[in-house]
Amino acid sequence: MRTLIVTAFTSLDGVMEAPGGEPGYRNTGWTFKAVEFDEAAYEIKGREQAEADALLLGRLSYEAFAPVWPTMTEEFAGYNAMPRYVVSTTLTEQDERWPATILRSLDDVAALKETEGGPIIVNGSSTLARGLADANLVDRYHLLVFPLLLGAGKRLFSDTDKDLTKLELVEHEAYSNGVQKQVFDVVR
Repeated sequence: MRTLIVTAFTSLDGVMEAPGGEPGYRNTGWTFKAVEFDEAAYEIKGREQAEADALLLGRLSYEAFAPVWPTMTEEFAGYNAMPRYVVSTTLTEQDERWPATILRSLDDVAALKETEGGPIIVNGSSTLARGLADANLVDRYHLLVFPLLLGAGKRLFSDTDKDLTKLELVEHEAYSNGVQKQVFDVVR
């Protein structure tokens, strides 16, 4: 069974919306506008590309990344080379610049986890990450937690009436700019 890893930039209050400057959110770009850059904090992002075997995205993230990531040959060489999957009930065709297999349900994601291969990374998809967590499909979280309270925005974790989920901290580090790396395994 493959490991499903949700990786996210999140504020201390759990907001993960528009960390890189995506339009439409009042605090867009908060990861670089409000916190000093420390290259060491991003080591985990390169490791994720090297260790992952597939990339899983929600429709909105896929539509945002597809026109840009293929041109970023140095930064995202790993993601550009690996198989990509998009979970969507509405996407009718993939972007030919960055082909992906369309999955129509969380049951399709559960079936993908049962295939042979290495870890599957979920990157930048808040709605998908919440759905996967609520369906008990997430095995690990890679979080870069920024020392900010954003107050509003899409959050990593849902507020549904979900059962308790126990996590085990397996890796952590604090950086000079206050960002914390927190890696949690889901305890089953």
